Amino acid sequence: MPLSIFGFRAMWSPGLIGVSLFMLVVYFLITVKWRKEIKNNTALTWQQACNFIGFLIVLYIIKGSPINLMSHIMFTMHMVQMAVLLLFAPILLIKGIPNYLWQFVIELPVVKPLFHMLTKPLPALIIFAGLFSVYHIPIIFDYIKLQETVHGLFTFVLFLSAVLMYWPLINTLEGQTKMKGLFKVGYIIASAVLVTPACAMIIFASSPLYATYADGEIWMKAMALCVPADTLTDLKGLSGPELFTNMTSLNDQQLGGVLMKILQEIIFGIILFKVFFDWYQSDKKNADQMTEDALAERERLRENEFRRT
Repeated sequence: MPLSIFGFRAMWSPGLIGVSLFMLVVYFLITVKWRKEIKNNTALTWQQACNFIGFLIVLYIIKGSPINLMSHIMFTMHMVQMAVLLLFAPILLIKGIPNYLWQFVIELPVVKPLFHMLTKPLPALIIFAGLFSVYHIPIIFDYIKLQETVHGLFTFVLFLSAVLMYWPLINTLEGQTKMKGLFKVGYIIASAVLVTPACAMIIFASSPLYATYADGEIWMKAMALCVPADTLTDLKGLSGPELFTNMTSLNDQQLGGVLMKILQEIIFGIILFKVFFDWYQSDKKNADQMTEDALAERERLRENEFRRT
């Protein structure tokens, strides 16, 4: 059955297009026109602009395009959506906002103590993994999927926890928590390990865990999160997600868990490669500097010896 039966609003979320354009305009106003009013401001670089634009594009693709509609129909697409939203989009956001803006926000009296505490590696890691695992407990998952306000709020908090989780790993702001070399490697591995139990529960379950993807009646109620009420009223004949896929609910669930882990390993693998590359470059630079210093010291000693003779 084609997705077009749900209508244009459900498939393309015009409201999110408007919000994304508004965010883009505000971003350029702050970083270009009004930046001189902010302390320690710097000129916006093309890398920062591309990262922020990329963040908005990725956000719209996974939360506003037909992928979002499919994520409410199939658990597989839900997990793909979550993987991109939580493991890829935060990187673009952190790198897309200039450091002086991060500094301005972080230094706010209410934000500073909380941000300092929540971006320490251990708390950041535990909070993200804990929220991700709690979210996928069946009874909690089904409740959230049936409550629009709760779903939006929990998704935002989960995304925010992902930003905090990535912060000590990739931020470049002076005075902020950062990790180096081997600590980054251990942090990435720990991140992968801590979300594994939730994925394992999903992959190895012997029966469908989530009624919002297995029970036709409850599934229709959950569709209200992305499909207008008047459209759903006209589609009362729908019996469940099996009309849009050949997979059983259990296979859909298992594939979703597998894809989540695969995407996680790919993204973390790329980050690990970048960490090792930067580590190598740093060691090489330090080695070259040590060599230059040693040669300079040797030359100085030779000059002193020449003067004495």
